[in-house]
Amino acid sequence: MAHGHGHCCCCGETAAAAAIGGDRERGAAWGLYLRIDRQRLQCLNERREGSGALVFRAWEERGDRAQFVESDDDEELLFNIPFTGNVKLKGVIVMGEDDDTHPAEMRLFKNIPHMSFDDAAREPDQMFSLNRDPRGELEYPTKIARFSNVYHLSIHFPKNFGAETTKIFYIGLKGEWTEAHRHEVTICNYEASANPADHKLEQITPQTHFIS
Repeated sequence: MAHGHGHCCCCGETAAAAAIGGDRERGAAWGLYLRIDRQRLQCLNERREGSGALVFRAWEERGDRAQFVESDDDEELLFNIPFTGNVKLKGVIVMGEDDDTHPAEMRLFKNIPHMSFDDAAREPDQMFSLNRDPRGELEYPTKIARFSNVYHLSIHFPKNFGAETTKIFYIGLKGEWTEAHRHEVTICNYEASANPADHKLEQITPQTHFIS
């Protein structure tokens, strides 16, 4: 019996280690918050200035309920998120309260800097109906082909589940990041070319392939 008990304990330690390793791997996948240009990050209709930036943090810290953003005049929130390079966005997590303040809909727009609520009336690049997610466990996968070259992301939350204001604790962004200057080099090479018509293919094609 003693031997059996010791064997179970060992299995438990192995399972715990695997769980910790899995959490680390998952956390690393949600690292795009490190690639946000926070100096230019905007959250429209936030009750407390600067609070919108707090919800973009490490996946492992999503449970910190002292950091959140709450809407002000009504239930709408609009985030303008510039990146420090080009992003391939693969998924989004939205964590809120387990009540009516949780956002009920999310609309994504790519590469429209300084969006306003009036601008958000246009057709989004992708829209999601949200479920309440108080633990930050639900991932909403994006159409990767549509979000493969994103330098600016706008996230519009037009409504919640019936409360006067909307409250969000965490927004996770999953994807890949590449440096933006490579694209600028492509443009410079093309413009500096003595005869763009002759050299367009040989200069543009390898550079563009390098970016993607």
